[in-house]
Amino acid sequence: MKRDVGARIALTVTEPAELVFSFAVAADAATSAEDILFSLDGAPVEAEELVDAHGTRLHRVKAGTGSLVASYTATVEGRIPPEDVDPTDLIRYLRPSRYCESDTLGPTAAAEFGGLSGGALLDAVSSWVGTRLAYVSGSSLPTDGAARTLLARQGVCRDYAHLCVALLRARNVPARLVSVYAPGLDPMDFHAVAEAYVEGGWHVVDATTLAPRGTMLRIATGRDASDTAFLTTIAGRIAFDGLEVTAVADALPGDDITKLDRLG
Repeated sequence: MKRDVGARIALTVTEPAELVFSFAVAADAATSAEDILFSLDGAPVEAEELVDAHGTRLHRVKAGTGSLVASYTATVEGRIPPEDVDPTDLIRYLRPSRYCESDTLGPTAAAEFGGLSGGALLDAVSSWVGTRLAYVSGSSLPTDGAARTLLARQGVCRDYAHLCVALLRARNVPARLVSVYAPGLDPMDFHAVAEAYVEGGWHVVDATTLAPRGTMLRIATGRDASDTAFLTTIAGRIAFDGLEVTAVADALPGDDITKLDRLG
């Protein structure tokens, strides 16, 4: 499988800023071509690349005032092998986190999914979340977590993923959030999915069903959106001017959401 992905982020820096971008595919991707460019008022700007957990690649940029553009393109050939399992991850991703309040949602998870495990649990959680929520662009706040999403009964991809993660953790299944490039997504954007550890491996849970799981490419992995944001402002002040994302694959397979699938 061949996948071509890319992103262009345009900002106006109104006060000298330190920014962290997370839009490059994870370090284990078999990229046959890749280009990363940062420019301020048309002049190149240096970026420091830092590798976080699970191969997440962060690019730290310090920029003065002006028009800042971050652009990225990559071609990835073939599938990526499953990552080795770190036993500490199976503890870390069971704990409640900022946007995934698994302790708060414990009674709901027990009532809805008691007695289920493995792939059957993942299928049940994905279907339950997908039928309880309405996908409404702009309906949620950046501070909304899984509990508020369930009360509101609507959200976007990250809200669906947060709720899936929280419910799975509440059933003692390690679960985490992953930002991805998702060929087939319409409208095109960065996408967020859940990833759960069952039957000896990490498997994708995407209650939105907006793109085939088998074509998705990992960008960043973490506890929730606080670890996977495509842009973080460490210092300074910016205005967000625009975002363009592309993700295409040479084939878009069908996706049976009742079966386990993995990123790669």
